[in-house]
Amino acid sequence: MMAKILVVDDETDLELLIKQKFRRKIRENTYEFVFAHNGVEALQKLAEHPDLDIVLSDINMPEMDGLTLLTKLPEVNPLVKAVMVSAYGDMENIRMAMNRGAFDFVCKPVNFEDLELTMDKTVLHVSHLRETMQAIKENNILKMYVDENVLHFMTHKEFENSLLVNEAIDATIMFIDICGFTSITEKVPANTVVGLLNKYFDMMVQEIIAQNGHVDKFMGDAVMAVFRGDYHLDRAIDAALAVREKLQLETEVQLDGHFFKPQVSVGINSGEVISGNIGSISLRRLDYTVIGDGVNLAQRLQSVAQPNQIVISEAVYERAKESFNCQRLKEVNLKNKAQAVVIYEVIE
Repeated sequence: MMAKILVVDDETDLELLIKQKFRRKIRENTYEFVFAHNGVEALQKLAEHPDLDIVLSDINMPEMDGLTLLTKLPEVNPLVKAVMVSAYGDMENIRMAMNRGAFDFVCKPVNFEDLELTMDKTVLHVSHLRETMQAIKENNILKMYVDENVLHFMTHKEFENSLLVNEAIDATIMFIDICGFTSITEKVPANTVVGLLNKYFDMMVQEIIAQNGHVDKFMGDAVMAVFRGDYHLDRAIDAALAVREKLQLETEVQLDGHFFKPQVSVGINSGEVISGNIGSISLRRLDYTVIGDGVNLAQRLQSVAQPNQIVISEAVYERAKESFNCQRLKEVNLKNKAQAVVIYEVIE
């Protein structure tokens, strides 16, 4: 990987000397040099070359000296590191340079072998800084796509060896669907649809997170959320009620002549499910999720829920009736269920 180096010195013959001493490195594309004659020019070069790795700077220069330049570097490029190359190698100047952010100090007359070692060490440090910043950036991006529970799981010591290990857990599963949203996708531009959908999703997610739930996945215009731990059923129902209330407060929107008022249908089920990674190691694609009959039932309950209804099974009703006001709806035949299921609606 090529290192890009800015040399700042008012001695014009230094540029020729640098090119001669490092001609092989330049030919091999190991080093690329940019030159400036004072601090003012150096700031201009830094703005023109944001990919610079290090700065080799003299101290005594016209217009702007090297020590002043040191104080300006973090504003222009916080990752670039400076090595001072100066005849003023007394302890006072060295300490002043270090206190102002210099990475190292090389005294004139220059020993070019020593300078090369210093440059390589500095470039390696900058490279590590860039890798760290990239990792932070990628981690922040990853957090937008991967639930926090998955990230915690990935830090386990046995993560690599337990990718396909699963566990039975007691949890509450919730499916929330935005009613009638599919129909407007046929009439409204895609960008408008996605923007509006993301707005509603964000509102839902806020309420799910507020109740310590996590979003398992987004499916078209629906959200699947999982609640674990103490009072997971109560927290899931509280989240559903909050989502419904928040969307009911949303005003009707007009999209290319079509009017849309957001409403949700919700299905909630609670019980034992299987939690783990589902997918293929060979394909290197896994989905950390929950599966089982309890998950399927939650989705089936959502499918029979009407707009603004939160539907639960009879078993869930028995667990929730002391905390929530519910009413019996009817018996329904659900897909892949041999017996009719009695469903209830959560009112408040």
